[in-house]
Amino acid sequence: MAKTIKIRAKAKNGITVVKALITHPMETGLRKNKKTGEMIPAHFIQEVVCKHNGKEVINCEWGGSVSKNPYLAFKFEGGKKDDAIELSWKDNKGNSDSISAKIR
Repeated sequence: MAKTIKIRAKAKNGITVVKALITHPMETGLRKNKKTGEMIPAHFIQEVVCKHNGKEVINCEWGGSVSKNPYLAFKFEGGKKDDAIELSWKDNKGNSDSISAKIR
């Protein structure tokens, strides 16, 4: 499976800013296919977790109301250049992805 996450993390003055873009259809299960009239099944990210040097810094529980290809940005205290950051997601169909990067 192709990587679905792009991530950047930058530390400055003891605060790390993380920005991530996730490629995902994020279907609510409430839309119809315009050509067939059939309902499009629900397919959305349920959990997003970010860890800094193995310690969880954010845990998000999402639902069908989050937009297609969601963008996530947040800050946390701590982190310095070259520390490890890992972001992962899981969806309602059992799919998942994760990426590791270094803080700049």
